[in-house]
Amino acid sequence: MSGTGGTGEPSADHPDVILCPGGPMLLRGDHVVQDEDGNEHRTWRPVSAVCRCGASAVKPWCDGTHKVLRKRTT
Repeated sequence: MSGTGGTGEPSADHPDVILCPGGPMLLRGDHVVQDEDGNEHRTWRPVSAVCRCGASAVKPWCDGTHKVLRKRTT
C-alpha cells in the first residue's frame, strides 16, 4: 500500500516517504500509520504529514507545532 504512480512499481521521481529536516514525515499515497497507542490510521491522500516532534495535538498527524518549539542544540 504505497504510492506507485499507478504502475504497481514505486515511482523513482516521487518517493513514498520524505523526512523533512526539523519537521514532519511526508507520506505519498496509501499508507497505514500506527500511533503511540497502537491504533492504526489509514491515509490515501496524495500527501499526508506525520508528526515527528511528538507535540502535535492531532497525532499521528502533524499540526505544525514543531514550528513554534524551541530548536534543540547538540
